[in-house]
Amino acid sequence: MDIVIRPARPEEYPTVAEITADAYLGDGLLDFGGSDPYLGKLRDVAGRAAVSEVLVAVEGERVLGSVTFVTDGSPMADFARAGEAEIRMLAVTREARGRGAGEALVRACVGRARALEGGCTRVVLSTQGSMHSAHRVYERVGFTRTPDRDWNPLPELDDIRLLTYELTLRHTP
Repeated sequence: MDIVIRPARPEEYPTVAEITADAYLGDGLLDFGGSDPYLGKLRDVAGRAAVSEVLVAVEGERVLGSVTFVTDGSPMADFARAGEAEIRMLAVTREARGRGAGEALVRACVGRARALEGGCTRVVLSTQGSMHSAHRVYERVGFTRTPDRDWNPLPELDDIRLLTYELTLRHTP
């Protein structure tokens, strides 16, 4: 069967919430495990969908993964600047990894950024250093590292550093 990328439906939000939370917990990406405050944000799919676009990768009726596509100015934007779109919370079920769902979700975000009214100059994302498989996906799609934009979402914790990537869509004059 083919993997299809489309907007998440409200009845799929609980599934998307669990896929996202399970991916972050299972990969050890949350510092406080099940009590990490970020877990609530990962599970709040309805909240994300109200201010951004939540996409799913599906095979038949089965949700394989999801991503949140954010435009600059959205309350979901972590570090996107004017004219940039941001990819957030990419997650794929363990069983579907390596089958192209993650890359298809990233490519769908790039396509949406290209189609935005007025155009987008670039797509940005941040990732943890340990997410090596994700880094390979981003690089395969054409993203490059932007170490000058690396950042810490929790300045009170010195040991968290998110790596950043960007894909330039068009150069500004």
